[in-house]
Amino acid sequence: MFTVITMVQVQLRVPKETVKELDKWVNEGRFKSRSDAIKTIIALYEEKEKTRAFYKMLVKRSREAREKPETLIPFEEI
Repeated sequence: MFTVITMVQVQLRVPKETVKELDKWVNEGRFKSRSDAIKTIIALYEEKEKTRAFYKMLVKRSREAREKPETLIPFEEI
């Protein structure tokens, strides 16, 4: 089973230098198009945000573990 993703076209204003950099990456073969580059950059940002949220959760859990070690479940029991 696969998910159908609906694409929506948006207009984006960016500095000329950014467009030059995108075009350079496309010409170098890093991306198929400007659109592909922008979608990839957004996906990388989304992944970074997920990683940041996961890290925050780990920090919170570590703090809880230090404050209440009796609530820890041994890894072997998971």
